[in-house]
Amino acid sequence: MKRESRVAQTLVERARAGDEEAFASLARAAGDRLLAIAYRILRDLGLAEDAVQQTLVLAWRELPSLRDADRFDAWLRRLLVHACYREANRRRRWATNVRVLPLDGPAAPDEMAAVVLRDQLDRGFRRLPTEQRAIFVFHHYLGLTLPEVAEELGVPLGTVKSRLHYATNTLRAALEADLRSPLDSSREQLA
Repeated sequence: MKRESRVAQTLVERARAGDEEAFASLARAAGDRLLAIAYRILRDLGLAEDAVQQTLVLAWRELPSLRDADRFDAWLRRLLVHACYREANRRRRWATNVRVLPLDGPAAPDEMAAVVLRDQLDRGFRRLPTEQRAIFVFHHYLGLTLPEVAEELGVPLGTVKSRLHYATNTLRAALEADLRSPLDSSREQLA
């Protein structure tokens, strides 16, 4: 692991000095991780790809200003989150992604329940502001502690806690709303 870290640090140093091949190696190594993070934040593959591209272009341009080569990954993720914010603001309206699944006969009940739950979570996640999504992804997907999330995103720990709290409550409310049937809603309106 230390050897990999030294190799990465050497690549970062070479890239900071203007070595395009070194930067290309760094970009290839980080590309899939960055795309996974961006997709989880933006929930749209096209927007996520645009955010990753913007991140890598900005990283190349701003790399000489990176003070600590050991912090390259954290610095790159911070650039990515800000690119995701820009993409989300540029395209405020979210389109629903509909996938037609082939019918191979009836699905097993467990598989169907998993699909329904995934769809409910996705709908709830789309309701979150981008800043809350970023916190949620960094904490739950990347497994960072809240102080680490605050450091990586450059926001106060209290802000991270607040955004995670509101994100969790919004997701919980969205799931609860999805669980209520339309019949229950119409009965409540009549009462």
